[in-house]
Amino acid sequence: MGIIEDLKWRGSINQTTDEAGLTDLLKTKKISLYVGVDPTAKSIHIGNLIPLTILKRFQNAGHRPVIVIGGGTGMIGDPSGKATERQLLPPDVFDENVKRITKQLTRLFGKDGFEIVNNYDWLSKLNLISFLRDFGKLFPINVMLKRDVVASRLEVGISFTEFTYQILQAIDFYTLYKEKDVQLQVGGSDQYGNISSGVELIHKMVGPEAKAFGLTVPLLLKSDGTKFGKSAGGAIWLDPDLLSPYEFYQFFYNQSDTDVIKLLKIFTFLNPDEIDQLAKQVAEAPEERAAQKRLAQEVTAFVHGPEAVQEAEKISQILFTGEVQNLTGKQVAAAFSSVPSITIDSGEIPVLDLLTQDNLIEKSKRQAREDLKNGAISINGQKITDVDAVVNPADKFEGHFVIIRRGKKKYFLAKVH
Repeated sequence: MGIIEDLKWRGSINQTTDEAGLTDLLKTKKISLYVGVDPTAKSIHIGNLIPLTILKRFQNAGHRPVIVIGGGTGMIGDPSGKATERQLLPPDVFDENVKRITKQLTRLFGKDGFEIVNNYDWLSKLNLISFLRDFGKLFPINVMLKRDVVASRLEVGISFTEFTYQILQAIDFYTLYKEKDVQLQVGGSDQYGNISSGVELIHKMVGPEAKAFGLTVPLLLKSDGTKFGKSAGGAIWLDPDLLSPYEFYQFFYNQSDTDVIKLLKIFTFLNPDEIDQLAKQVAEAPEERAAQKRLAQEVTAFVHGPEAVQEAEKISQILFTGEVQNLTGKQVAAAFSSVPSITIDSGEIPVLDLLTQDNLIEKSKRQAREDLKNGAISINGQKITDVDAVVNPADKFEGHFVIIRRGKKKYFLAKVH
């Protein structure tokens, strides 16, 4: 199975500018291809991961991926998916984002066999006259107005700055084609117009015979029709400082039976036979969640490394058994980041005061006494029945946390300040 056929089987292709031409090209040579990454956030998220996974598939097949960090275009603002003009970031924030994202991309693609470039390096050298004379003449306004990303903004308004974004992205493709022999751009479905502009520019500047192609990935929706990639806490970031590998693992492990096979196809590098076998297990023994576990393992290993998988599964096992006293402070921070929490002082605190602070755990000391006497309360993994007990935060987790469990499943966290 060729790589285009494999991507189609995985449901990873939305549109191509010339599928037959691209397929023929891939039969004759190893190519260079690129994805653009917007550095206006501190991290890329799993929505970005879909086209990046395609680049990784090409890399595994011997092709050469190039990542373009939008140091220039990010300062302008991509109108795609935005209802209003983008707020431009201060240069120092922008530069820090570029450094963080570069680190994340290196973790995905390794140190060899791929290249990261910044389009600021060439876009910043353009002056207004050369921009208008060399490129502006080649972009008919009537065509630009029909691009989806522009047309959707005409009623509410779009600045000339964001209107020109598609020209700048086209210049990216032309520059990479000319200087690095990049022949394919991969992007999200909302980027098809911009990608097509790049292909058209290359044909106008080089000639209609130039072999340049575009490929977009579909918008990934869950079986209930909602957009994949969001959690109750927001975006699923790839930066471990913004979302712990444990939470990342859990996000994929908690996917539904109806979605998990589709996600295995898109996000993992398992072959069709392995995925078909997991689909059979979902149908015959869904309670085992074998497909979800494999999905979580594969994607977490790709993004954070195999050690992160081991750590996530260790935390999961500890939480399942309730033996939270075996966690480290760092593991507590990762595992309990989303549970209800209170803030306490570092000194000793009576258990009744701890349980009733801010009415978070118990609504009254009477109810707290009842739950203690009934054995429903555990502190740091130890059952507490003494209503006069005193809790010392310094006893566990480097003195930073106290874990309270009421009943079998309800956890609360006290953070020491």
